[in-house]
Amino acid sequence: MSKDVVADLKRDHISKLVAKGMRADGRKFDELRPLKIETNFIGSAEGSARVHLGNTEVVVGVKLILGEPFPDTPNTGVLTTNAELIPMASDTFEGGPPDQESIEVARVIDRGIREGHAVDMEKLCITPGKEVWIMFVDVHVLDYDGNLFDAANMGAVAAFNSAVVPAKRAGKGEDFPLPVMHQPISVTAVKIGGKLLVDPTHDEERVAEARLTVATIEDGNLCAMQKGLDGSFTMDEVFQVVDMSRRIGAEVRSKM
Repeated sequence: MSKDVVADLKRDHISKLVAKGMRADGRKFDELRPLKIETNFIGSAEGSARVHLGNTEVVVGVKLILGEPFPDTPNTGVLTTNAELIPMASDTFEGGPPDQESIEVARVIDRGIREGHAVDMEKLCITPGKEVWIMFVDVHVLDYDGNLFDAANMGAVAAFNSAVVPAKRAGKGEDFPLPVMHQPISVTAVKIGGKLLVDPTHDEERVAEARLTVATIEDGNLCAMQKGLDGSFTMDEVFQVVDMSRRIGAEVRSKM
């Protein structure tokens, strides 16, 4: 049986389940899959985390090196986010240069971190206009079963919490913890048959009409939002996703 036929059968099955108020894995529509977070997973990184979100598994590493600031932000460090989607993680990923999907994952993660002020970037400045710390956030997908946005976001935030700036090794004084300010957590929901489902599996993503990722910080304030796929959301549906993001974000932070 071809992959296309199997995919069509799955789409029909998932759509029928959703119409009955059910999901294939038995979860409620607003329920995350089982979440496990391990920190300090990579010894050579300044900070790292391994996240299992259901069957999706990602590793996030944080590396800091010395460099020059951007001319328009001479008093702040530099943040660079990358995502590697390798064929080993899923037969839907292809080798080679970053494609549109990996670029989108990196941008959504970066936006949540940056707009949520996860790290005080001004404290990563050594000499204004001349020398700052450049922070690389690298996401590596080990196993893919949907919802990379949230798994990678959680991995990045957990990695920040364990990260140390290697000042001593660079001859810039004593090492110090990465200056974490906030923990922006993203929650992604998809729309299937007019219903909103959080933390979609890969099969649910393939059926979805629209996708919305919302990141919030500790006080519930919204810091980032990204809409995907061709479908649309009503204003009420957007507010529903924001509310779910606030609730689930608080639950995730309690596990950090």
